[in-house]
Amino acid sequence: MYDRLKGFKDFYPDEMAARREVIDTLEGVARRYGFREIATPAMEDVGMYVDKSGEGIVEELYTFTDKGGRDVSLAPELTPTVARMVVAKGQELSKPIKWFSTRPFWRYEQVQQGRFREFYQTNVDIFGSAEPEADAEILAFAADSLADLGLPPEEFEFRVSHRDILGELLRSFEPKVDVQDAIRAVDKSEKVDRAEYLALLTDAGLTIEDAETFDDLLAAGNEDLDALLEATDREDLTAAVKNLQAVLSAAEDFGVREHCEISLRTARGLDYYTGVVFECFDTKGRVSRAIFGGGRYDDLIESFGGQPTPAVGVAPGVMNSTLPLLLEEAGVLPEEAVSTDYYVLSVGDTRDVASRIARELRASGNIVETDVAGRSFGSQMGYADSINAETVVIVGEQDLANDEVTVKEMAGGEQTTAPVEEFPGDREQPGYEDFA
Repeated sequence: MYDRLKGFKDFYPDEMAARREVIDTLEGVARRYGFREIATPAMEDVGMYVDKSGEGIVEELYTFTDKGGRDVSLAPELTPTVARMVVAKGQELSKPIKWFSTRPFWRYEQVQQGRFREFYQTNVDIFGSAEPEADAEILAFAADSLADLGLPPEEFEFRVSHRDILGELLRSFEPKVDVQDAIRAVDKSEKVDRAEYLALLTDAGLTIEDAETFDDLLAAGNEDLDALLEATDREDLTAAVKNLQAVLSAAEDFGVREHCEISLRTARGLDYYTGVVFECFDTKGRVSRAIFGGGRYDDLIESFGGQPTPAVGVAPGVMNSTLPLLLEEAGVLPEEAVSTDYYVLSVGDTRDVASRIARELRASGNIVETDVAGRSFGSQMGYADSINAETVVIVGEQDLANDEVTVKEMAGGEQTTAPVEEFPGDREQPGYEDFA
């Protein structure tokens, strides 16, 4: 007997039915916004992740040397892969490029609530637009997805920030600060106590006094972005503030501003983020960690050898992640149960007729099962109940002798008959009233 690997999860049909509904909902919203589906490989050259994130990333990857001597990794995220794809065909693709996909990823990290070593995300990205409307559309997609999943609007929020605001504030201090290390410290600020947070900032090059001043500026900016411009006069800081304000203005027109809270301590830990970033949180506190996040990565395509191409995206987790955990806690996770429209029950030498009825019902788009195990009438009825069959069509020898089939509605128990030659006809969801 083999045990499941730590950090991985099996999904049986009832559980998978709920997750499939979540995936279908997010993908349906993406399609409504005009995003087009792509598919990507499970493995990439490990160098692609090292070049983007540094040698330290290898400790977090599932890496190995393949039979051709190549160092490869199971994909820990999608962004580098889609960047590679854009570079490969960038000149052939109409801009903006709007793509989505749902697939598994793998990271070798500590297993905890809502975080597994294998997880599934629906990634949604826009390439080729630096306009605030692109950021707003990503936020609107995320908000519409959560609403379609059943979360009331007051139960989630997007904590929105801007990486260039953080960077320019940090560059205003002397002596020189390691901006990336300081931003990583900001990203950890909600996970550690204040003393440890300030210590991380000092490790990045700030004095303790400057670290406190910097954090006070972030707090002031949350209340009034223009207060940052009064505190320090830097052209790039002004541009970043104006850009964040423009995105929030566009979010108003896109119907999503009510979900956006300025939170300059939101930094997103990955180094490739460049502009507006955001994380989604449960306002009721049922799930303490971010539900998902996203933002701009305008420099990544160029760093992969392509033409300068602005980009923005978001990646809600759909399995083994905090989003389904929140949906479960909020009582809106789709029911974990399989569903079946029809079970065609065959008794005696009636396989030819039962199979014909099953084929015609399936051709109308119904989910249909029939007996493939030679079971008794009682066993078949028990199985039909176990798969939540809405309707059982009984094809028995005595029924056929009377040129009819028996139709039983499982919910109420109503039962009637129908002419076998006319069944199912054009009835997609026959019920008792159809034959009364």
